[in-house]
Amino acid sequence: MSTPTDQKVNMRAIVHDEYGSADVLELRKLDRPEVGDGEVLVRVHAAGVDRGVWHVMRGLPYPIRLAGYGLRAPKTPVLGADVAGVVEVVGAGVTKFKSGDEVFGIATGSYAEYAIARADKLAPKPSNLTFEQSAVVAISGLTALQGLRDQGRVQPGQKVLIIGASGGVGTFAVQIAKSYGAEVTGVCSTTKVDLVRSLGADHVIDYTHDDFADGQERYDVILDIGGNATLSRLRRALTPKGTLVIAGGETEGRLLGGADRQLRAIALSPFVGQKLGTYISSENAEDLIVLKELIESGKVTPVIDRTYSLNEVPEAIRYIEEGHARGKVAITIR
Repeated sequence: MSTPTDQKVNMRAIVHDEYGSADVLELRKLDRPEVGDGEVLVRVHAAGVDRGVWHVMRGLPYPIRLAGYGLRAPKTPVLGADVAGVVEVVGAGVTKFKSGDEVFGIATGSYAEYAIARADKLAPKPSNLTFEQSAVVAISGLTALQGLRDQGRVQPGQKVLIIGASGGVGTFAVQIAKSYGAEVTGVCSTTKVDLVRSLGADHVIDYTHDDFADGQERYDVILDIGGNATLSRLRRALTPKGTLVIAGGETEGRLLGGADRQLRAIALSPFVGQKLGTYISSENAEDLIVLKELIESGKVTPVIDRTYSLNEVPEAIRYIEEGHARGKVAITIR
């Protein structure tokens, strides 16, 4: 087992001392973090950008501050969670990894040259992916996998509707649903129709011209990632015993940030024949292995829209904030 050295090592990192827009982010030199029991120090090669990073940077909606991120100011100054890199040091009790192993998963502060990750939130890097491709898998891939497998319980032959099919979670969801043998319909804007079709979607609805809830088709499972459709519209598109899984949907609300729709779905579900609900994805190595196997079998391939350098993280987050990303955005660090 490797052990930390007493010598301080500097690293570059993207830091924020206060909540706010991407303007609060700074590139600084910090001491390399020290590994603790059950942890792994990763030499970061690449990191991913997702909407969750924006929420942490802004400190919005407010409940996120109560979830351990800091009430008035960020508790952890370095941003970033999705990570891919090489194990530098392992802490006490870590037996699955050793120095030199290539890994991917979820870390604390991945927008840096080194980051700390719990060993149970890492897995061996997919052998057929680059570090940039691997770095965008964990958070969005886990959200898509657990939404379809655990919440939607997708079965072969079912009709599945993915709302927000061209985004970070959606591009994974389309491919995972197809791997389960579902007939998949993706909802996206005009400029992204070809992308969603290339992922294997059987049908694509351009929401700028057509309405998924027009009554012409009903679906066994709806995974709503990027939409803000009302519950009544979503239910019209469901079969009488269908399942609605709400994984996202943004509003400007500072208190709930759009989560009020999820709360209403949970409250209504016991009184109707359809199953309506939401979930919080679980960050665990077992499901990272499932994603790795899907990727190495060729059933799932990450879609990267743009790649930025570490000092360009503010620009990357602004691009995500605009909502135009086709798939994922990656940060190259080494």
